[in-house]
Amino acid sequence: MGFRTLRACVDALRADGMLVEIDHPVDQRLEIAEIQRRLFRAGGPAVLFTRPRGSGFPILCNLYGTQARIERIFADSLDRVKRLVELKIDPAEALKKPWRYWRSPFDALSMLPKRCRSGPVLAREIPLSRLPQVVSWPGDGGGFVTLPAVYTEDPDRPGTTHSNLGMYRVQLSGNDYEHDREIGLHYQLHRGIGVHHAAALARGESLKVAIFVGGSPALAPSAVMPLPEGLSELTFAGVLAGHRIPMIARKNRPAIYAEADFVIEGTIMPGATKPEGPFGDHLGYYARRHDFPLMRVDHVWHRADAIWPITVVGRPPQEDTLFGWLVHELTGPVIPTVLPGVRSVHAVDASGVHPLLLAVGSERYLPWKSSSRPAELLTQAAAILGQGQLSLAKYLFIVAEGDAPGLDAHDIRPFLSHLLERADWRRDCHFQTETTIDTLDYSGSGFNAGSKLVVAARGPAIRTLPGELPSGIGLPEGFRNPRLCLPGVVAISGPRIEPRPRLEAENDAAIWSMVAAAPWSDDIERLCRGIGQDHPLWSFPLLVIVDDADFAAATLDNFLWLTFTRSNPAADVHGVDATIHQKHWGCRGPLVIDARLKPHHAPPVEEDAEVSARIDALCVRGGPLAPLLEGRPGR
Repeated sequence: MGFRTLRACVDALRADGMLVEIDHPVDQRLEIAEIQRRLFRAGGPAVLFTRPRGSGFPILCNLYGTQARIERIFADSLDRVKRLVELKIDPAEALKKPWRYWRSPFDALSMLPKRCRSGPVLAREIPLSRLPQVVSWPGDGGGFVTLPAVYTEDPDRPGTTHSNLGMYRVQLSGNDYEHDREIGLHYQLHRGIGVHHAAALARGESLKVAIFVGGSPALAPSAVMPLPEGLSELTFAGVLAGHRIPMIARKNRPAIYAEADFVIEGTIMPGATKPEGPFGDHLGYYARRHDFPLMRVDHVWHRADAIWPITVVGRPPQEDTLFGWLVHELTGPVIPTVLPGVRSVHAVDASGVHPLLLAVGSERYLPWKSSSRPAELLTQAAAILGQGQLSLAKYLFIVAEGDAPGLDAHDIRPFLSHLLERADWRRDCHFQTETTIDTLDYSGSGFNAGSKLVVAARGPAIRTLPGELPSGIGLPEGFRNPRLCLPGVVAISGPRIEPRPRLEAENDAAIWSMVAAAPWSDDIERLCRGIGQDHPLWSFPLLVIVDDADFAAATLDNFLWLTFTRSNPAADVHGVDATIHQKHWGCRGPLVIDARLKPHHAPPVEEDAEVSARIDALCVRGGPLAPLLEGRPGR
């Protein structure tokens, strides 16, 4: 039932032709990450590098890189998890279909972690510096653990029952960390570890931490699963793994996962911080150096046959996109029970997940009265933005199911067309200002600070979306090259904003005073004044101002990434013929989003040209890496 160890999973995937072993020495710095990105794009196999340069342990990449491989890894448990979700939605189903749910009570028992006294992970102890030091991007501040399962227990209620397992960034080297003694632990807002850290600080105590790497393949996706507060990720991992997760219980210290490949034990002392980063992150930019909790390392253990698993994050899609697919596959049906009236919610991966949410809701208020004014949709939007990590969204677009039965938030093109056909910009834009956004998002007004925009649209279509650009579009000086991205959506190259010197941290007062002044907004207001009702662009409901309109219009992913990662709604959403009435902002003409790269934004991640050339040479036919991209994609 499932794989208890990473080694067992590797052996099975190799036998099925889903994993390739590479004996050729490949460098931990940049080369393995470059290969991983190519593997994912090509739908290639998982790869075990048996002799990575600079590492005494084999390194595994692209384990979760295809849907088919995830389904193979969890072939014994995915259906069981779905059945438990169905019973969560409607317990009466057990009586209606007893043949389908007869084993669900036994599956529920497997959710409970299993206490044990020892385990394979304690076989050997090594210095911290012996761990692999994989570096993914040229600007990264050091080696990072990219598939960690960070385990903490509630200081007020110790034990696995009230534990938290999360995937938080772990920096192993670089910056000012004391060699073999200190590492950086980066966690964002609305993460479970923060609750435990706050409880420890309230007690005046240190927080004990154990970082697991490897073990059952179920641990990593369980660490990112959006579970209800109070439900331990270890319990979910037990169902997904198909067996109870063995935890070594110890007095006055957090439990240790017995089957992990590696475990790093340590302590976060009250007030202990050091700069962590930079790191190329899932938004496609570098997260800069900031002070984050400093973990003092007490022990590093590993099992005898240990494998070091890694992933690479960057501009989506990357391997973590498949984690998003798995989350939706397992938890999507629960959404209507958690958010009444909401049919589907989609955190758009191409936009970096948190910047853009699409949702399909319902309008059940005043069913006898025909109306196009959103009512219940706004209630549902507030509920969505009150849910855990969904609260970090910057843009939430929500429409009514009754206007298009069958419309799903995951069908991005038809969803956006449906919204843009109905949105009345005079009424349907609802801003939240001076609020929180994702820690990794640098488009806002400060660290963790920004704004949100809810667009709620319902009723019959009020416009037909133009499907091609008219000729002879006159634009103000500095604006050029309009390109159609989608029906009704035009990207325009705007005046380039002068970059500023790269800074390591974002707490410089001069930066934020410049952001508050936002002189680049004058360009957009000048554009808006130049578009009247007789202008060819008046009939296009959405204009996006970018640095390179050809790039923005080339693919849907490009449009989504640029528009929603490079804009802060309260500062960067403008409108033609805009007005404020009773503190409500709206516009009669097109909505205009300024998605140019601005001085306070983080720089985009880019590959190292010399490293790319080296990997090109290794991947030619007959080269040592040629087998990686041969065979059927998707395996």
